[in-house]
Amino acid sequence: MTALLLLAVATATADVPASPLTRPELPALESALIQEATDLHPEALHAALSSWDALRAQGEVQSALLSVIDYELPSTEKRMWVFDLESRHVLFHELVAHGRNSGDDLAVAFSNEDGSYMSSLGAFVTGSAYDGKNGYSLHLRGVQANVNDRAEARAIVMHGAPYVDEEIARRQGRLGRSLGCPAVRPEIARALIDEIKDGTVLYAWHPSIASASFRTPLPR
Repeated sequence: MTALLLLAVATATADVPASPLTRPELPALESALIQEATDLHPEALHAALSSWDALRAQGEVQSALLSVIDYELPSTEKRMWVFDLESRHVLFHELVAHGRNSGDDLAVAFSNEDGSYMSSLGAFVTGSAYDGKNGYSLHLRGVQANVNDRAEARAIVMHGAPYVDEEIARRQGRLGRSLGCPAVRPEIARALIDEIKDGTVLYAWHPSIASASFRTPLPR
């Protein structure tokens, strides 16, 4: 995965505008962020930062915001983080649901297929916010071929859901589950979506994604 990322970055950096975050600073940034998010698996943060760096180098994103979902953690734990990479602080640390066919409390199966009702892994670029059947929601564009590139066709979006609730988690031993969308608490959905909309990176991680290397982003 590292070799592919470096290759992708090397071929694109010539046209990338200057940024307050430079590639040599990434190891120090990663170390600082893991101190801010001690429950997050370091491998998840490393994969997310590497993907953000590649997408930035390829001109896909300009924002220094990065959202990470760690699907190795159970649904009863807060497993989504939103980082401000410039200030090196956590802006949000939240519960997030997975797809009903991905697993019970633990997500163990993932899919890119329509009708699977499973979550997808990998790097997404956030789009616009809109009001839909699940209330205030956020378009997500999957940028990894055969991993999450059907997200838009599957209507995989971020939205609030009443089954994302700590009391429900305590009562039934897990959160409610979505049809594949990363659903969050209704109380924070609007604020969270407004923070990360319009061209930031969201990375959904699980150990099983290690075999799916990051590729050059798909054309829009």
